[in-house]
Amino acid sequence: MTTVKAQTGIDGLDDILSGGLSREHVFLLEGEPGTGKTTAALQFLLAGAAQGERSLYITLSETERELREGALSHGWTLPEEIVIFELTPPESLLNADQQQSLLYSSDLELGETTRQIFDAIERIQPKRVVLDSLSEIRLLAQSSLRYRRQILAIKHFFTRYGTTVLLLDDLTTEALDKTVHSVAHGVIRLEEMTPGYGAERRRLRIVKFRGQKYRGGYHDFIISQHGIVVFPRLVAAEHRTPYTRRTLTSNIPEFDALLGGGIDSGSSTLILGPAGTGKSLLIMVFVVAAIARGEKAALFIFDEELGLLFARMKTLGIDLQELLDSGNLLIEQVDAAELSPGEFSHRVRGCVDGQQIKTVVIDSLNGYQAAMPEENALILHMHELLQYLNRQGATTFMTVAQHGLVGDMKAPIDITYLADSVILLRYFEALGEVRRAISVIKKRTGSHESTIREYRIGGPTGLRIGAPLSAFQGVLRGVPTYSGEGHPLLSDEVF
Repeated sequence: MTTVKAQTGIDGLDDILSGGLSREHVFLLEGEPGTGKTTAALQFLLAGAAQGERSLYITLSETERELREGALSHGWTLPEEIVIFELTPPESLLNADQQQSLLYSSDLELGETTRQIFDAIERIQPKRVVLDSLSEIRLLAQSSLRYRRQILAIKHFFTRYGTTVLLLDDLTTEALDKTVHSVAHGVIRLEEMTPGYGAERRRLRIVKFRGQKYRGGYHDFIISQHGIVVFPRLVAAEHRTPYTRRTLTSNIPEFDALLGGGIDSGSSTLILGPAGTGKSLLIMVFVVAAIARGEKAALFIFDEELGLLFARMKTLGIDLQELLDSGNLLIEQVDAAELSPGEFSHRVRGCVDGQQIKTVVIDSLNGYQAAMPEENALILHMHELLQYLNRQGATTFMTVAQHGLVGDMKAPIDITYLADSVILLRYFEALGEVRRAISVIKKRTGSHESTIREYRIGGPTGLRIGAPLSAFQGVLRGVPTYSGEGHPLLSDEVF
């Protein structure tokens, strides 16, 4: 039983193509060597074989042995429904003793190549065909006119047999030649980029698809042990889940008072501050509160090694291992050098959709920026991700480490306008000690205190927040001046 669309068998790509490739049409899959064209072609044929369709792989560049070895590297054994036709030039054209000068050898090879392709189609009558690659035919054709006529002849021949065709082009000859673009029903382009550090990044784009709506733009993909996996670009407008907005508390009265009662569900909170101010701890307070309410939380840690994080939090009274063992907490160490932003968004979405997680932590955006140095693209990725999470009723917490320790500090990225709430942490000096101050700069979903409070980290209580620092001026600059009687600073008694 066949479907209206010919599924590609590639996770994510069929979603981008609204179900797959239109049947009985010719499509072009182009990309430089190493971008994954052969792997994608094999997955396309394997998807057809799974539906009982007979398929044909015509190879002009690789041998049958190389193709089967490549398939085995992904754990695939090509079934009998997939026929590999290794097209080689006739021996007379390779034998120097039989060369003649009346006709160019390329003329003979082109005609012989086309005849062999047509004979194979008539003999096997496949429903799916892969032709690998067009570079060989382009070289044999020599001129653009002959090449275009040859492609048109091949296209019409395939159409006569109702075949869905995937033409591969490695762009090694005449990369600017768009002949096949105008002839093909659709064009998919694969690209590979090599960053200054880390693994190569791959992405694809649908250049053209006649009479079909598709998701445009670039989509990250990887070549895994199980083949190509595509991560469709996240479009938040396509995902909306009804939910009831609630106020979520931290279970620390002073902190909740500073926040005007707490954080609203379905909102995003950004915690800004220099290194060591306790940004991760503040987030963990909300994570523990969420799990205590019977919800699930997910932590995506970019910067800190998990073993150190577990040990550090345990000394502050938060046993992450116990929460992890309970099944209510998911923790993932993210390697920014190996993970693309598209794959990261896909993982976050999988947690929210698949495991009904309602609290998401990204610690920190400095590490996320390292995964994609282009700041403008980073902000657009983060905008879509936050919009998606908000529309699913998930509460998101993010941290950004600012440069410097006291005084005028700057963040490497500015996404304060994207976050619904912004919490600012600062060091300040008072009475010969380095102390910490916390304030809420922004809260879209309600009112909040405009005060600055001192807080302390350590001891069995983990986090302690004091009264507003009304007797001091210049706390956020780091060197405050005393302007009143007494000083509502936190004492060391409870520590």
